[in-house]
Amino acid sequence: MPQPFPLTMDHSHHVHIAEFSYWAAFMVGILGSGHCIGMCGGLVSGCFMKLKAVGPWPYATYHAARISIYAGVGLVAALLGTVLVASGLTGLAQGVLQIVAGAIVILLGLDLLGISPIRNAYGFAPMAWLRRQFLTATQKGPVLGAAISGAVNGLMPCSMTMAMAVKATTASTPPEGMLLMLAFGAGTLPSMLFASLLFGKIGPALRGNLQKLAALFVIALGAATLWQGLRFYLVMYRLVG
Repeated sequence: MPQPFPLTMDHSHHVHIAEFSYWAAFMVGILGSGHCIGMCGGLVSGCFMKLKAVGPWPYATYHAARISIYAGVGLVAALLGTVLVASGLTGLAQGVLQIVAGAIVILLGLDLLGISPIRNAYGFAPMAWLRRQFLTATQKGPVLGAAISGAVNGLMPCSMTMAMAVKATTASTPPEGMLLMLAFGAGTLPSMLFASLLFGKIGPALRGNLQKLAALFVIALGAATLWQGLRFYLVMYRLVG
């Protein structure tokens, strides 16, 4: 008599997948330094010049707010994924979600490389509104202004951030989605924290090479998610078919 297929992955396999995802998300943040500095370095530098920041608190508040937004996005994304899975046949829906999410993450990685057939033009909030909030934030004082600016920065369109958010929809639990985005945010912290110092000192060639490495990690994460979803879908299809 053939052995039945397992309904779910064993705990150790799940732990290994989660650990790989956190590590890969952190490396995307680290290797995306060139992209972060190129896209946001001038923004961050200009923000702190307008804030006339003195001492560590404005800097700490800015990045705490930015990474908190990432964590919130990860939590919401994972909750959305849970709702989508619960809305249909649990096993098949989970597999389909992972396949679709993996394909989107791969496309966003290709977008970072500049070779995607579909360019990402989406963020978590309308860009015009984000610009207005960012421009007025510096009038709120060094600490509150820094907090608002950091939160706005976390909502700005970015293929790397969007890729991690899509990946978070496949997390097994909402806290895991939040931790995935926290790992990504922690990876971006060194470059963003010292953006005012590093901006202009890293040449475009080095920034481009770092961005390519980050894109390769994004693509690898997407491929792993797609493959995991395909395997899970096939197992569940045989069970319910």
